[in-house]
Amino acid sequence: MQKKITVIGAGNVGAAAAHWALSRKLGNVVLLDVMEGIPQGKALDLWQAGPLDNFAGTIVGTNDYADTADSDVVIITAGLARKPGMSRDDLLAINVEIVKTCAQEAAKHSPDCVMIVVTNPIDAMVHTAFKVSGLKKEKIIGMAGVLDSARYRTFLADAVGVAPQDVNALVMGIHGDNMVPLVRLANVGGVPITDLLDQEQIDEIVKRTQTGGIEIVNHLKTGSAYFTPGLAAVEMAEAVINDTKRVMPCAVYLEGEFGISGYFLGAPVILGKAGVERILEFEMTDEERAALEKSVEVVSKQMAATGL
Repeated sequence: MQKKITVIGAGNVGAAAAHWALSRKLGNVVLLDVMEGIPQGKALDLWQAGPLDNFAGTIVGTNDYADTADSDVVIITAGLARKPGMSRDDLLAINVEIVKTCAQEAAKHSPDCVMIVVTNPIDAMVHTAFKVSGLKKEKIIGMAGVLDSARYRTFLADAVGVAPQDVNALVMGIHGDNMVPLVRLANVGGVPITDLLDQEQIDEIVKRTQTGGIEIVNHLKTGSAYFTPGLAAVEMAEAVINDTKRVMPCAVYLEGEFGISGYFLGAPVILGKAGVERILEFEMTDEERAALEKSVEVVSKQMAATGL
């Protein structure tokens, strides 16, 4: 039986996620948006790519949450995108109301789904979805670290001159300027990155990773990144749908891990059919822990601003 993936929000990120889900042959896709005609048109366009891309699933566009019923995975991308000069926090007041509606309606029609939140600011929005959806904490996940780590790995690979898939690197903490790209654990085929690049190069890459989103926003002028955010969400969905037990950095609810409780924050987890099956905790240096605490400070303010 084909699995069902709902993508809420038919903007650039949502359309990209729908495309990647079909291309990865994950199942049948429902693309939902409040704007009449937009999800229908984009779904029709993607459906017609089937003979060319050889995907097995179907896709429908809709404005009705009833069409999302019994989804295995729900990906929430709906919300305002950043423009030049805007921080992720600037989006909070607007997007919290959007995500509340999306999470409530999606969970009502798919109470057993795993929900992946992409809307910015991600850490606050996944907290919002958790509070209003009624889903267990293991089934509410924020897409942040997969995207940030992909950027980190790309920049490291380019600097060393190797294939990106041979770079292992982890970004933890908030999805924002206070994210924590861990240098100590980054390696190329097992060789520590500190043996291959000097400190100045590493510092530049860490900074570029932390500001990777706004770099794209400044180029686009009227929007933000969408190809890789869409794929990052689908990479997570694939791990859930196929129960692959992939290890990915995701925004998850911490209850004592890394000495942090009561916050959604990026950490390495095992993803499977149950959602978050385990958080992989490890010893951090004093410097890494201090950096993670800065993420907590920002996230706590964002969570308070949601009013939930």
